[in-house]
Amino acid sequence: MIRRSKMPEQSNDYRVVVFGAGGVGKSSLVLRFVKGTFRESYIPTIEDTYRQVISCNKNICTLQITDTTGSHQFPAMQRLSISKGHAFILVYSVTSRQSLEELRPIWEVIREIKGNEVEFPIMLVGNKCDESDAREVQSAFGESQAKAWKCNFMETSAKTNHNVKELFQELLNMEKNRNMSLQLDGKKNKSQKGTRKIKEKCLLM
Repeated sequence: MIRRSKMPEQSNDYRVVVFGAGGVGKSSLVLRFVKGTFRESYIPTIEDTYRQVISCNKNICTLQITDTTGSHQFPAMQRLSISKGHAFILVYSVTSRQSLEELRPIWEVIREIKGNEVEFPIMLVGNKCDESDAREVQSAFGESQAKAWKCNFMETSAKTNHNVKELFQELLNMEKNRNMSLQLDGKKNKSQKGTRKIKEKCLLM
């Protein structure tokens, strides 16, 4: 029997987990969003976590983004990330039909752990939309897959910064239990308890 773990509402962390096959640009999307940078070289990820200050119910809280491995070698780590996650981003490359197919088992595990009755934010993301000449997955197909999986859909380009900030804001908009925004309400919180690793120069303004 699978134990469904629900994080306490008083937690100031909002956990977003990013999944996808190796090389689809998961890390590039996260780094573009958090640091505003893009790297051309591919460096495989095991698991990295990034933190960003956001507005939550008119208070300051922490958006915690977990960038998971593109490998299937760590199923226990994958399941732990899902059980702790509040929202999910499933990334494929529009230049690889295979990378979209590889998301199916991950989506099935998310549904298995979280339950079919529970509503939670989940986005299907077609990255590398700037590489139109190499495209294998048309937008319409990605959108139809998102509807089948009951999640929202967006195409992005970490390289050109297309729809990167919009992706994360859309994900926050989907959350029904909290009112969240990337835009802070003008007030800077002087005591950000538990957010020592957060850099204020993130792309929030």
